[in-house]
Amino acid sequence: MNPKRKQRLALVLLLVVGVSVAVGLALYALNQNINLFYSPTQIVGGEAPKDTRIRAGGMVVEGSVKRDQESLRVQFAMTDYAEEVLVEYTGILPDLFREGQGIVAQGAIDGNGVFQAVEVLAKHDENYMPPEVAEALEAAGKMPKPAEEVFNK
Repeated sequence: MNPKRKQRLALVLLLVVGVSVAVGLALYALNQNINLFYSPTQIVGGEAPKDTRIRAGGMVVEGSVKRDQESLRVQFAMTDYAEEVLVEYTGILPDLFREGQGIVAQGAIDGNGVFQAVEVLAKHDENYMPPEVAEALEAAGKMPKPAEEVFNK
């Protein structure tokens, strides 16, 4: 093999290795930022990974909201009407957060099975529900009726 071919082969191999490393690093970074959605039934059933950031959604259980008087810590239960998960959050809750409301929380499950939320999102009107929450409630057969159906009867 002449020197010019060796040089081209080395350049092509270097280029292939460089592109492979770049693609590998990009996939690793994307994998670390994926937030998978789990329903309370899946969390209680052990399908959700512990100590890994996930999203969980459901309805806030009536009468379950407990606020700490000394801090911004809030504890409440979230349900898909089949199972309940205890959620702890420290921070200011959205204005639309209330009992009986559909929410999506982002966080991780600790060793005690409590969902430690770092972000809580509430739906923005009486008819909207995050698609993941709607699917989980439909799977449990507990999808609430839209407000128009309730008030037009």
